[in-house]
Amino acid sequence: MDLASKLFKGDRVIWIIFMFLCLVSVVEVFSATSTIAYKNANHWAPIVRHATFLLGGFVVVILLHNIPYKFFSTFIALLPLSVLMLLITPFIGVSANDAHRWLELFGVQFQPSEFGKLSSVVYVAFLLSKRNKFTDVQLFKWLLLGVGIICVLILPENFSTAFMLFGVCFLLMFVGQIPLRLLFKLMAVLILVFSFLGAALIFMPDSAMKYLPNRAQTWKARIADFNHKSDFKEGETYVINDDNYQVSHAKIAIARGGIIGQLPGHGQQRDFLPQAYSDFIYAIIIEELGVVGGVFVLLLYIMLLIRAGMIARRCDKLFPKFLVLGCGLLVVTQALANMAVAVNLIPVTGQPLPLISRGGTSTVITCIYFGIILSVSRFGAGMGEEDTTEEGPEEAEVSEEPETEEDNTAVKTIKELETIVE
Repeated sequence: MDLASKLFKGDRVIWIIFMFLCLVSVVEVFSATSTIAYKNANHWAPIVRHATFLLGGFVVVILLHNIPYKFFSTFIALLPLSVLMLLITPFIGVSANDAHRWLELFGVQFQPSEFGKLSSVVYVAFLLSKRNKFTDVQLFKWLLLGVGIICVLILPENFSTAFMLFGVCFLLMFVGQIPLRLLFKLMAVLILVFSFLGAALIFMPDSAMKYLPNRAQTWKARIADFNHKSDFKEGETYVINDDNYQVSHAKIAIARGGIIGQLPGHGQQRDFLPQAYSDFIYAIIIEELGVVGGVFVLLLYIMLLIRAGMIARRCDKLFPKFLVLGCGLLVVTQALANMAVAVNLIPVTGQPLPLISRGGTSTVITCIYFGIILSVSRFGAGMGEEDTTEEGPEEAEVSEEPETEEDNTAVKTIKELETIVE
């Protein structure tokens, strides 16, 4: 027990959530990668690869949760680097599923958008913590500039990621008391722009689609397939084709799951779903673990968001407050998007289930989010051994932190961005 308390510091509930997600991941990815194992004639290779990333992610969590949260303001330096990587990805990136989302460096593939998400949340949290140094309009301008550049660069190849990232940052701005008039103006402009673009995309003739990027055709097909799901009438023969193949087999998997499921390793749809171990792993979870397992996984993510909110309330500094909220929202919104796709509530997005889906960059970045949350719970909210808070959690006064070396690095990065823009 002493060893465990020394190793796992910070909020114990976050640690429990992390461990359960990893456990579900190992079991379900091992089952869902059966087709990969068959193709490669190696039963253990897929799960060994995934377990290696999980183990590496666990080490990342251990390291980060021992680092004071003030250090994470230096992650703002990833923002210009992310911009550079996102700029070159469409030209030299690795293509997968008709999208250039990956870069390869020394034989290792990674998604620049994941680093863009991380740096954007740190950027927003840092600026909101220094809001008394700006006027409302100045602060809003700089927030919109940094987040907007990242989202615009992500959008052509990964609309859902750009949409969720902007949504999370928008919520942080709202919590950070950015004037509502500015937020409403921004929302009105975005609604008008995307309503026009969406209508143009839906009603654009196929002959004109060839002049648009490849992903535009994918977006149109997914929206059209989602809108046509209600066209099927009882008594008619349901035809599974290329357009509805994944969604249809996801529905079959969920229908077979019942209350308690078919048990791990006994699912059938894992052999039909091309992304059974990634985009549609939640459908496989329900097939093998039933509604009980599906609800349990959902509650893990909901509890993560609740705990992130509780940790934020206990923080007496602004930067960790916004940082932990941003990290929690990024993980949970992505999880909800993945689940919503699996149960056919929204069109296919291509978002993996955080920490559960088979992945490399996504798994490691999610572990970074957990490490940051645990660091804040330990050093910012006084939920670990280093509890130096003299005030109670409810009475703690939210204040701005004094300038640190990490803050100076972050400010320097922002000034460099300003110079580049000008």
